[in-house]
Amino acid sequence: MSYESFLISKQKRAKLQGIEISPESLNPKLFPYQRAIVSRALRAKRFACFADTGMGKAFLELEFAYQVCLATGGNALILAPIAVTKQLAREASKFGYKVTLCASQADVRDGINITNYEKLHKFENDWACLVLDESSCIKGFQSAITRSLFEFGKDIPYRFCGTATPAPNDLIEITNHSEFLGILSGKEVIALYFTQDGNSTVEWRLKGHAKKPFYQWLGSWACAIRKPSDMGSFDDASHQLPPLEYHQHEVEVQKENLSTLFAMAAETLQEQRQAKRDSLKERVAKCAELVNNSEGYWVIWTELNQESQVITKAIPDAVELTGSQSESVKESILEKFSKGEIRVLVSKPAIAGFGLNWQHCHQIAFLGLTHSFEQQYQAIRRCWRYGQEKPVQVHYVTSNLEGKIVANVKRKETEFNEMMDNLVAEMKDFQAKNTFTRTEHKTGYKAGNGWDLYLGDCVEEIDNLKSESVDCIIFSPPFPTMYAYTDLEADMGNVESIERMIEHFKYLIPELNRVLLPGRMCCVHLCQLLATKGRDNYIGVKDYRGKVIEAFDSLNFPYAGEVCISKNPQIQATRNKERGLLFKSLATDSSVMRMALADYVLYFRKLGDNPKPIQAGMSKKYNPTGGWITEEEWIEWADPVWHRYNAITRTGIRETDVLNVRSARDNDDERHLCPLQLGVIERLVKLYTNPGETVLDPFNGIGSTGYKALELNRKYIGIELKESYFNTAIKNLSLAESVKSNQLDLFGVAAEA
Repeated sequence: MSYESFLISKQKRAKLQGIEISPESLNPKLFPYQRAIVSRALRAKRFACFADTGMGKAFLELEFAYQVCLATGGNALILAPIAVTKQLAREASKFGYKVTLCASQADVRDGINITNYEKLHKFENDWACLVLDESSCIKGFQSAITRSLFEFGKDIPYRFCGTATPAPNDLIEITNHSEFLGILSGKEVIALYFTQDGNSTVEWRLKGHAKKPFYQWLGSWACAIRKPSDMGSFDDASHQLPPLEYHQHEVEVQKENLSTLFAMAAETLQEQRQAKRDSLKERVAKCAELVNNSEGYWVIWTELNQESQVITKAIPDAVELTGSQSESVKESILEKFSKGEIRVLVSKPAIAGFGLNWQHCHQIAFLGLTHSFEQQYQAIRRCWRYGQEKPVQVHYVTSNLEGKIVANVKRKETEFNEMMDNLVAEMKDFQAKNTFTRTEHKTGYKAGNGWDLYLGDCVEEIDNLKSESVDCIIFSPPFPTMYAYTDLEADMGNVESIERMIEHFKYLIPELNRVLLPGRMCCVHLCQLLATKGRDNYIGVKDYRGKVIEAFDSLNFPYAGEVCISKNPQIQATRNKERGLLFKSLATDSSVMRMALADYVLYFRKLGDNPKPIQAGMSKKYNPTGGWITEEEWIEWADPVWHRYNAITRTGIRETDVLNVRSARDNDDERHLCPLQLGVIERLVKLYTNPGETVLDPFNGIGSTGYKALELNRKYIGIELKESYFNTAIKNLSLAESVKSNQLDLFGVAAEA
């Protein structure tokens, strides 16, 4: 594979090729934006539509299933909530689709078949197409229905998910949709785009540099839409919603009904539930007054069983829909209400709040207000949706005891609107695209006295160097899955796994071999990588070191040895909140304990004889002119472990002996840049180069290798992809150049406390 093709392949997107059909060839009864969505979905083969209520997801699902059946000759199965199946069948008849309502495999007929999620186990999975209506049901990753859906659908070629859930950028929901559709596994999504602050109990969030790639990836297999124009230049005129008007009715609870001595606003969930019980009589009376003194249809949403029972008795023409009723009774009640044969329906949002179309009703009351904004959102949108002709009146009947419930709902609504606006805005740039090109990055060049610095992709910029023009190579490669400092495909750290990084790294290794002098060293500084429960599904260590050695060996660049660099376990434990290093873990369960991770410098020697011997040792017998490494230094350096700095002997590697990195950081950087200690660089430069020779660092960073090389009277070439680091490196190399020329004391300039 060419390097250009490899970089494009790093862009995560749905790659399956389905049915090519133009929007104009689809059902003419669909709106133009709906035909555009179905055309994209058929082409993608597996697709999710995060569409607001009333945008016609049912018609999208039906047309997708119909076209798959037509093109493949196979059958389609649509899974829907129990309350929605008959409504879906009615909607199908309006658009000319022939569907079959099924209770089991025995009922299946050619074409489109519809059943509810609870009956999934009664069906075989030999389908050409599987559609999930109200697919937010797969949000609960560990739920039995989610696991069964994953297993049932894994071999079905065409899949479609439709949901109006108000959290389409929620990590669990996104990863579950991606996994169900066979795009990426949840672990891969987390590794590529998400990070945590602190310990593993903190929620995952998008990495700073991952925002654009995440939405581009999401836009390749899904669309987010609140109105037609979100899909492009489509007219919103036919999708204007009537006003939504909120009314709050707060009742005073009688003292004799209080379970406490004084009336106090409830704070905890337990207190709020008790407050609902204490205020039941007053709230029911107020709600019944509103409904009984009005005309037209009503939906009354409750939270507690007692609320549902009491309010139904207080309203003569109310009908209660409960979870304990049989499937046939539920379907009968819902069908009668949808046809206008029932004036007042009483139920819970969890039972009847999803997927139903009740534009004939414009009056809603929440007698029991749930903390679940998703349930409230869905419950309101049964009536407030496209096709509604009247302003929708939403009444909240609460008591003075219920405290923060209403405030929480309003806060969540504000957050939701902001979230959806951001999501649609981010995806709008990507969801109409069909082709992908690599993300462009800046290139540049800067030179000084004894140094050259290139801005760009090291795999490409190393072409500027002549063969066998470099005397030593010293660098730290990116640490995959730990740090990604850009959103560029050229960033080797911008990957989901060590294996993917090594695949990228192998484009560079032959070039390193080419530019290096025969018999000379390539020194690679790295550490092993941690496996975490959230990202890798186990706790342990991943062998990055071994895979780098294998990569060099496979490309005829032999492994020549290594040195281990001791690290401070207290610093690691404090900085990374690593459970296996914390003393409290030793007291609770020492089976999780491990030693701190060391650093390594791996040596790779280019084949051939060194044409320019390096006479580094101070030996009158072997080197009469005198070298630059003392016998005492070599005794310390020859140890297989380079130990931490000892203040008494003033030997060892000081972890804080690094260049200042603060000025190089971007706002989106997830971590502080971790430059190689200057003490390590000094030893490598002295061991493997003569004064005046050239050192190369293809992952320049802020210029630590070059800074030390110039100080030690060597020349330097660096390559850096990230512009802010490139600019900081110019300052550092210029400083080293000027300091050297003026013979100034370097103490304190390079070290960061």
